[in-house]
Amino acid sequence: MEFFELIRTGNAGQVKQRLEEDPSLAEKRDEKGFPPLVLAGYNGNYEVTKTILNSGASVDARDVADNTALIGVSFKGYKDIAELLIVNGANINAKNSQGATALIYATMFEQEEIVKLLLDRGADRTLEDMKGSTAYHHARMKGNEKLAEMVKI
Repeated sequence: MEFFELIRTGNAGQVKQRLEEDPSLAEKRDEKGFPPLVLAGYNGNYEVTKTILNSGASVDARDVADNTALIGVSFKGYKDIAELLIVNGANINAKNSQGATALIYATMFEQEEIVKLLLDRGADRTLEDMKGSTAYHHARMKGNEKLAEMVKI
């Protein structure tokens, strides 16, 4: 099975074996431009994400839209993977091509547990996306008063 398919299917054992055989795979990109770590995060595969991190992959690798794995798991709501990435040094305030951060995406997609985690770990609630909106603005646009209060500047 192809390396990126192993990541998509969550086969941590075979991913580890392939990375041991060819460590350069940790920084390769699939046909759509996704690095292994971002792909594993998007698919919610904790063990595969951990395996890729342990192989030496860059924790802040970016996809074609400039999303890091942390940004991806933040809007998907994968708290365990978000914690793993943060513990391994992920830039909590990294911005994608739209200027959005993990906190902005977690707020936009109403991922309350992720918002709390990011704030507890020092996410900057004052950062704005390319439209000049902060996480607070996005919470207000969603009509989510609880999140708005959490991310209020």
